[in-house]
Amino acid sequence: MPHSPLRAAPLALALAIALSPAAHAAEDPAVPRKPTELDKVEVIGKADAYVVPESSTATKTPTPLRDTPQSITVVTQQLIRDQAMQNMADVVRYVPGVTMAQGEGNRDTPVLRGNSSTSDMYVDGMRDDVQYLRDLYNIDRVEALKGPNAMIFGRGGSGGVINRVTKQADWKTVREVSAQFGSWNKRRVAADFGQAINDTAAFRVTGMFEDSESYRDDYDARRWGVNPTLSLSVGENTAVTLGYEHFEDDRVADRGQPSEPAVFNGTRIKIDADPSTFFGDPARSDVTADVDAFTALVEHDFGGGATLRNRTRIADYDKFYQNVFPGAVDPTRTQVAISAYNNATQRTNVFNQTDLIWNATTGSVHHTLLAGAELGHQKNDNLRFTGFFGAPGSTATSVLVPLGNPRYTGPIDWRQSATDARNHSVANVAALYVQDQLEFSPHWQAIVGLRYDRFDVDFTNKRLDEGNPNRNLSSTDNLWSPRAGLVYKPIEPVSIYASYSIAYQPRAGEQLASLSPTNKAFDPEKFTNYEIGAKWDIRPTLALTAAVYQLDRTNVVVPSAVDPTVSVLVDGQRAKGVEIGLAGSLTQWWHVMGGYAWQDGEVLAGADKGKRLAQLPENTFSLWNRFDIAENWGVGFGAQYRDDIFAQLTNAVTAKSYTRYDAAVFFDANDHLSLQLNLENLFDKEYVVSANSDNNIMPGSPRAASVSLRYKF
Repeated sequence: MPHSPLRAAPLALALAIALSPAAHAAEDPAVPRKPTELDKVEVIGKADAYVVPESSTATKTPTPLRDTPQSITVVTQQLIRDQAMQNMADVVRYVPGVTMAQGEGNRDTPVLRGNSSTSDMYVDGMRDDVQYLRDLYNIDRVEALKGPNAMIFGRGGSGGVINRVTKQADWKTVREVSAQFGSWNKRRVAADFGQAINDTAAFRVTGMFEDSESYRDDYDARRWGVNPTLSLSVGENTAVTLGYEHFEDDRVADRGQPSEPAVFNGTRIKIDADPSTFFGDPARSDVTADVDAFTALVEHDFGGGATLRNRTRIADYDKFYQNVFPGAVDPTRTQVAISAYNNATQRTNVFNQTDLIWNATTGSVHHTLLAGAELGHQKNDNLRFTGFFGAPGSTATSVLVPLGNPRYTGPIDWRQSATDARNHSVANVAALYVQDQLEFSPHWQAIVGLRYDRFDVDFTNKRLDEGNPNRNLSSTDNLWSPRAGLVYKPIEPVSIYASYSIAYQPRAGEQLASLSPTNKAFDPEKFTNYEIGAKWDIRPTLALTAAVYQLDRTNVVVPSAVDPTVSVLVDGQRAKGVEIGLAGSLTQWWHVMGGYAWQDGEVLAGADKGKRLAQLPENTFSLWNRFDIAENWGVGFGAQYRDDIFAQLTNAVTAKSYTRYDAAVFFDANDHLSLQLNLENLFDKEYVVSANSDNNIMPGSPRAASVSLRYKF
């Protein structure tokens, strides 16, 4: 396709309850903030600490996190730096209740409350839903909002969403360059420059280049990106922020290793192979992603408590991946099947959001009112080819190779099979939403909101003849997404809340490529979340949170038990759990971030009734500690525990539980130069980090080290 332009031991459980991490998010990245200060975040104590007290993301209005009736976790810039995070898989390690699936080695696939998604990703509150692997070079912080979020974000968001907040020009002088070198030829450089041009204009440019290898044989990743932003003060009460990002990622699509053919202790596990062994052919498993995105934000303060905000994002994505990957190992354990396919996606997203925020008082009740509209247009082309093994014209869609040497280097004929996709879709959304945040007294608050989305999809199956009635399909969904929350504050730093929300997933699917004659007439899948929780700001620099939830997925299409040729809607699955979090500073020199989650999920109907949801550990625990042991020295130590998970819904293959430890040393040589050593998997534990299916299981990295240098001038 052509390129387009633009689960936990008693000790761990006790530690989790005593020292678990707080969910905290950050403000909506509104405009710069020099002249107008329309929406600012106050950072407590050390700059870029592990806790932020206020966010706009979950409500579209500046709201203290303890007063937001939803489980939210923020990964701050300081935590990103301390752990040398670079991607979304790094981010979710210390987010309670969130894990990351393998994503076939070519895309971010977070699992939030038992629901995996490749599209519930946002940047500055705007949809960023193409399947690719995101970087953090231009990111100030990452927010995980758990539970359905349709009132704010629209369709999808079934288990939650992940929002990245970008670095913006803000009239502050930033001049920083950094370099990182590590195990397996890890090489990365980054830069961040920003300053005021004058009293009414400021700019900032972030950039990154990486060329790295891996513990996986013949794996490499090369990526670069640049993101300039310009902030303008247009008059006394108006601010404008413009930004553009160009990002390219080229790497090997690594789908890991298969499972053992024999059952041990009632289950199958990953094949006993060295973590470095690549199955398939890395030379013909290539992923490329090009992203060009323009953003514009305009805010105007009318005075009298009224603010108007308009945000636009126009993004062009060109994504291609090809993989030659493992299937099942034969019963004799001498051979493994290899298959192959490729897929190209081109998508253009155009979204515009307009929000009017108004503060008012009626009697003794204070209102923060939000009225808004969103318009969106998405154009998508999808093309897939199957790899046939052997000479041109071959019909073999798999080939067996020796288990002792699981590479395939023979010929592959790439062509369309009878089931390969070749389609074009256009989706249009028009949404209206209203919300009221009510403060009845110092002790009682509430939030109520309702969103209406009209979601239209026109789908063309280009594999069918022009006159075929199934060639051109369309669907229209009218989605009503309510949200309600009640907050009780017995004392100012403590909030106890209950909330209810609904989200929908239209039949076109999260990637707009699943519309068919058999599913288009059905109502969208529905996700209903019930949650109660508590948040305690123990002090301004330390926050403790807890949440209990139940998330029901209904309107799932399955074959009828009476007549398998007929499809019916059933209650599909239920996930429930407990999340506990702690984030911030226990003392001036001890900073923590971590969490504990207990989760249970099962299929409620259909052929898989009673099975546990895939990629859902019963227990997870994580705790990161940074100790500032001297004025210019610090050390870090972290632990992560994950229970067994099933690789997929078959519940046939188990990725075993593990505990992994990480460490770091920090040294500030002077006011300008800082150095940092990070050690991953300190005790060289062998473990499975993620999975995509029963035979695509990713071994975790052996012990790895990296050194980072950061220079400010």
